[in-house]
Amino acid sequence: MLEITDSLSNEHKPTFYSDLQLMAAGLLEDDDDLISSLANLSSLLFWQLEDINWAGFYLLSENMLVLGPFQGKPACNRITIGQGVCGTAVAKAATQIVTDVHQFPGHIACDSASLSELVIPLFDKQGNCRGVLDIDSPSLARFDQQDAEGLLPITDLLINKWR
Repeated sequence: MLEITDSLSNEHKPTFYSDLQLMAAGLLEDDDDLISSLANLSSLLFWQLEDINWAGFYLLSENMLVLGPFQGKPACNRITIGQGVCGTAVAKAATQIVTDVHQFPGHIACDSASLSELVIPLFDKQGNCRGVLDIDSPSLARFDQQDAEGLLPITDLLINKWR
């Protein structure tokens, strides 16, 4: 089992995410299948990130986000573009860092234990949004800009997986 031992304190985040990116690159290197790559990546994130209760992907299909590979409790099957944190990330083509999901207008509560959320849109080589990475935490204000910036290079590893 792969494991990172650095704490996720702010001073250690750059090293943590650099190590995590290397681990992700190793997992995805010889895998040309999108679903297999998403499954392994969601597992890696779920087991390596501290204080999270859900990590996974929603994939864009006919103007709807459809549940993809994930780790955590069962989740919403479909999310409309523009709704919830995931749908907002797609509509705005921008990462969403939500410190308190109860303060986010239209938040979709798939797991009532989730209190904060980080959603990063996924883009293909042509710049088209293909889905999102969604990570939830049972703690308020779990995610910050360092987390988003640390995870972005990991999501970029998926760019070549879309055909």
